Amino acid sequence: MYELMQVSGNSYYIQSPAKIGLVRLNDTDVCLIDSGNDKDAGRKVRQILDKNGWKLTAIYNTHSNADHIGGNKYLQAQTGCKVYAPGIECDFTRHTVLEPAFLYGGYPCRDLRHKFLMAQESDALPLEPDVLPEGMEMIALPGHFFDMVGFRTSDDVVYLADCLSSRETLDKYQIGFIYDVGAYLGTLEKVKAMRAKMFVPAHAAPTEDIAPLAQYNIDKVSEIADRIEGICAEPVNFEAILQRLFSDYGLTMNFEQYVLVGSTVRSYLAWMKDAGRIEALFEDNMLRWKKA
Repeated sequence: MYELMQVSGNSYYIQSPAKIGLVRLNDTDVCLIDSGNDKDAGRKVRQILDKNGWKLTAIYNTHSNADHIGGNKYLQAQTGCKVYAPGIECDFTRHTVLEPAFLYGGYPCRDLRHKFLMAQESDALPLEPDVLPEGMEMIALPGHFFDMVGFRTSDDVVYLADCLSSRETLDKYQIGFIYDVGAYLGTLEKVKAMRAKMFVPAHAAPTEDIAPLAQYNIDKVSEIADRIEGICAEPVNFEAILQRLFSDYGLTMNFEQYVLVGSTVRSYLAWMKDAGRIEALFEDNMLRWKKA
């Protein structure tokens, strides 16, 4: 873990729970794509930088989930590097209580205010194309989170952030976190058609051909939507839908899984309602969902 891997030319990644991209800009300067999940991750990145005699100039965050921005504060304090994050993600990076608050739908209790959902705040600036190094392209990858992006380097290496999960992760956890299901599927279709020398997803193995994994993720979304539609054969409230999904997929509920899977299921319900697959009914002062 935290081993530096060269992908092609000046494009590297650091093996970690959420892969950290590293791009050499010249003989001495480098930038990072994300920073890991906490201060310890930042410290290990710093050791790699020092070992190679590299100076960190900037961190480009793909999105604001805690496991991608957790090393920002430490590395920024140690190196003076700039931190950039796209769109709404910049606000979440500067005010990290927004992530657990968004997931929970209110002020998050102490069980949700921990480093896995709430990173240390960092002084992030808006990520715009003009702050990128020469030869690096930003790619919009919305769906998993609000304004997530990926990057293509001049070596034709594409860093895909969290726009898809590995087969192993999907087979184990079944319901991956999604904010906007429609945008997520659109991103997967776009990624499926992409070509590059190498793709580096944050939570799957690097590959030259991303299309099969993208399709596997698309198929999993369709499977979950069909299962939700089946559960809604008769009017049912959200908690009952969530309980059924946890039981059907053999998942174990705790506070973290409740908000992560629960938020995702709400996103499915919104997407399916807008598509006319289910309808919302208000009965006895309760919101119930029913197949259309």
